[in-house]
Amino acid sequence: MMDRFSCPRIFAALLLPLMLLTACGPRFMPPAALQVTPVMTDASLISFDGMRLPLRQWLPAEKPSAVVIALHGFNDYSNFIDAAARWWSARGIAVYAYDQRGFGGAPDHGRWPGKEAFALDLQAMVQLLHQHYPHTPLYLLGESMGAAVVLETLATKPVEVNGVILSAPAVWGWSSMPLWQQWGLRMAACVMPGARFTGESLGVMASDNIEMLRALGRDPLVIKATRVDTIYGLVELMQAGAQAVSAIRGPALVLYGEKDQVIPASAVAAAFAPVAGEQGLQLLQYRNGYHMLLRDRQAEVVWQDVLAWLQRAPLPSRNAGLSHDMRLPGSLVSGGR
Repeated sequence: MMDRFSCPRIFAALLLPLMLLTACGPRFMPPAALQVTPVMTDASLISFDGMRLPLRQWLPAEKPSAVVIALHGFNDYSNFIDAAARWWSARGIAVYAYDQRGFGGAPDHGRWPGKEAFALDLQAMVQLLHQHYPHTPLYLLGESMGAAVVLETLATKPVEVNGVILSAPAVWGWSSMPLWQQWGLRMAACVMPGARFTGESLGVMASDNIEMLRALGRDPLVIKATRVDTIYGLVELMQAGAQAVSAIRGPALVLYGEKDQVIPASAVAAAFAPVAGEQGLQLLQYRNGYHMLLRDRQAEVVWQDVLAWLQRAPLPSRNAGLSHDMRLPGSLVSGGR
């Protein structure tokens, strides 16, 4: 039987971690005030606070039929879209991609700036490309974390685009995690925010393109060991992205691989169930797809689908039986467009 001192001791043991959580927090790198008119050069996006973000562009020989802004995933950078962008630009699509702050060659490498800064950078890029291509359709493409940035931006910033492409969208936020993971990460972000982890022990296979994965491992701009507070910030962004799915207006192509080991299918299904059946939204699942759909061994299948979608044509992978509509709770997303 418990003695009369047990309850106060248990209460104190539970209260102490809560006090620690309220007394500390993850250490982000917030942006400066909005003090600069954004500018785009051949190699940089100079954003709203004057931060210079490395920019890459793949331009067709003639006037483009569409323009795509591509946002990279977590610990990656703008080079992620190189192979796909070369393929698309040869077929009349202009592609722009920049290193998001904290990643690649951008300042504060490895530090998390917060979801507001990501959204403001994307808003600036959209505005600049509208000025540069006033009569050309503009689309947003986000891979993994980049997809969450697209969703958060659509929900919080006034941006005008003709559609969005979300590849392996990172919508695995707090509400999708078991409690032990939530509390473990919250505590770690408080007591050891600067600790770094590689995730190698998780045994996650992000793609079947082994040569590409090895190249990423050799690339100094790809982050290999991640700060705990950055992981915390990512989960905050993924939660915001999941909650912002309803902000999608107009055409949207959502791509997911049946073999994705990074973002659980259950999280994607839960996030997109509220918009299932919306006109103009397609949620496509690739039978042999992994997390890095745009760089998998069958990547050209995905490139062809994106091009066909931009041209408002039938998707080749569905006709070839390489993909199907992703089943969501109680519904099946329609494939018509």
